[in-house]
Amino acid sequence: MAPTTRVTYLFDPLCGWCYGASPMLDQLFGRPDLALEPLATGLFAGAGARPMDAGFAAFAWTNDQRIARLTGQVFSEAYRRTILGDHTRLFDSGPATLALTAVALTAPDRVFDALKAIQNARYVDGRDNTDSTVLAQVLRSLGLTDGASRLVDPDDALIAAYRARLDSARAEMDRFGAGGVPALVAGSGDTRRLIPSGALFGGLDTLVAKLQAA
Repeated sequence: MAPTTRVTYLFDPLCGWCYGASPMLDQLFGRPDLALEPLATGLFAGAGARPMDAGFAAFAWTNDQRIARLTGQVFSEAYRRTILGDHTRLFDSGPATLALTAVALTAPDRVFDALKAIQNARYVDGRDNTDSTVLAQVLRSLGLTDGASRLVDPDDALIAAYRARLDSARAEMDRFGAGGVPALVAGSGDTRRLIPSGALFGGLDTLVAKLQAA
């Protein structure tokens, strides 16, 4: 078997393009020649959060339709109505990123499963994945009860891990010059490089070749 290529997947759980890339990532996870680590960047958390006002909702929906045409991913009317139409809540990926951190601590091999379920809850079911109660329900539906419990009652260790993972992701972005997400950093040993994000929206064989050549 060829040497394993280490791949860091940089994403944000509220990034529509990251949701669009999920089918491709689904095909990469589990490959014996790739060691994938999903790592949330917190791009839309904390200082990156913003109000969900009418202007931003219209911009998001236009962008979502472009992603849907390119990838076939569903952005439902329930999402448009209940998420983009709710201007009382922040567009804030902090809670979802904290939920994924709880999964990373309790079931590290299930982080991508949790990410997909969190994305589907928002974009398909129209459930608010900025709400920790909703996020805990999503984790429980996957059998991730320990992660759900940590999320509902976050302790110092969870908060510290959350901050450390964000710092690590942002350092990767800075080191390799990633201007946004989704992004892939791939390679073996100390030799790693940024893979253009467009590769996530092309053919699988082409993407795998780029990752193995990194």
